[in-house]
Amino acid sequence: MNAEYPVARPRRLRRTASMRRMVAGTRLHPAELILPMFVKEGIADPQPVASMPGVVQHTRDSLRKAAHEAAEAGVGGVILFGVPLHKDARGSAADDPRGVVQLALADLASEVGDALVLMSDTCLDEYTDHGHCGLLTESGEVDNDATLERYASAAVAQARAGSRVIAPSGMMDGQVGAIRQALDADGFTEIPILAYSAKYASAFYGPFRDAAECAPQFGDRSAYQQDPAGPIGEALREVRLDLAEGADAVMVKPALAYLDILRQIRDLVEVPVAAYQVSGEYAMVEAAAANGWIDRERIIMESLVAIRRSGADMILTYWATEVARRLRA
Repeated sequence: MNAEYPVARPRRLRRTASMRRMVAGTRLHPAELILPMFVKEGIADPQPVASMPGVVQHTRDSLRKAAHEAAEAGVGGVILFGVPLHKDARGSAADDPRGVVQLALADLASEVGDALVLMSDTCLDEYTDHGHCGLLTESGEVDNDATLERYASAAVAQARAGSRVIAPSGMMDGQVGAIRQALDADGFTEIPILAYSAKYASAFYGPFRDAAECAPQFGDRSAYQQDPAGPIGEALREVRLDLAEGADAVMVKPALAYLDILRQIRDLVEVPVAAYQVSGEYAMVEAAAANGWIDRERIIMESLVAIRRSGADMILTYWATEVARRLRA
């Protein structure tokens, strides 16, 4: 035998599309995808989000239509973010039974039932006039413990309206425990909590703040969201604390810039792990594709496979419906 002849030929398992499909180690399924959706009070037609081409602030009617489309495509769930007409310092619309998210949850619960898992973001930034995720002290700092009471009240209001998963995203210490206690006391012991356990103070959130109209009026969120340069152990500690307080699943946000964190959390826990492919990740791909610089469809699928391969059981992505259709086709 020729001494230079390759001893191993890994290419044998890559030669055809059917062969590659057969041996693929990472697979996406529509049911693993969760579609983030924005519903805005007081608009007659869906409003495009300029920094997120293809994403809109929905009316209640257009939200129902989009939810039906997601369900028909096989998407696993949707998570709602609300944009109220009126905001105040305490985020009153967050737990108002007539608040936009509560009304939208009731709409979807009656329209799509169990065809989709209805999730609700539980935070205050979308509802406060100052744009921060909690109540403020006189000095302008977020009051952690006073905020917990507001989160608990909002979570109960969302559960009453039809939310099937509560997803607290504010990164307040003790938020999962406070919400779990409130849900249980109101008879919602069966409602799971998907905790935003490792949420970073990231620049990748910029377009989201256009969509949810929640940019902070002063300062930023670095005092409560995690430092991107912080120790890895901090993320693992946050996960352990949330699980000890009653979280049923945990999340990493953003996704692509934190795949190392995602992998370590997946290896640490036995509960489902979600990752949020955030607005900045979405906007960069759409902008580059619009300029003809990248293959849009391939980039979308490659990024989702990377998130899945790193350990995510569920992926929140603004491409959920589109990708679910592609997977089913």
